[in-house]
Amino acid sequence: MPSAFAQVSDEALLAQMARGDEPALAELYDRFGRVAFGLAVRVLRDQALAEDAVQDAFLGAWRTASTFDPARGTASTWLMTLVHRRAVDLVRREARRRTDPLDDAPVTSGETTDEQAAVREERRRVQAALTQLPADQRELLELAYYGGLTQSELAERLDLPLGTIKSRMFAGLGKLRDLLAAQA
Repeated sequence: MPSAFAQVSDEALLAQMARGDEPALAELYDRFGRVAFGLAVRVLRDQALAEDAVQDAFLGAWRTASTFDPARGTASTWLMTLVHRRAVDLVRREARRRTDPLDDAPVTSGETTDEQAAVREERRRVQAALTQLPADQRELLELAYYGGLTQSELAERLDLPLGTIKSRMFAGLGKLRDLLAAQA
């Protein structure tokens, strides 16, 4: 059975949401919920956390629909950016909650205790150096290396030019390299 909103654009649905139209929210969720969940799972690698991220993002969309500016991008990009940001927030929260989440990684048969300790120490050094980077550079590096996003995906998700993404990542990697060299 076709939806009453079948001919309504995503942007028009957001405008209706800004006026408190709950069925418009439901329609946007029907249109983008599956894609949003896939994005969240990709970032979080945990289905329960991904469900939370999507729910929080759509709740945020409901609350902030009036801030959507169609001149800056499409409704779908705006929604996916909200989902991505919420998923990244959850990644950070979980990382803070766990003192060292990668310590529980299974040990391959060839690793010795000394090798494990060296890897943990190197991980701590990198994480400490990351905290010293400017927030915009740190966010991009974390999303790229921990979140598995490409530079093109970062540009789309964060609504930034690809050149800006590349230059910030290049500068951030350079600073990170200098910080790690200073520690050694």
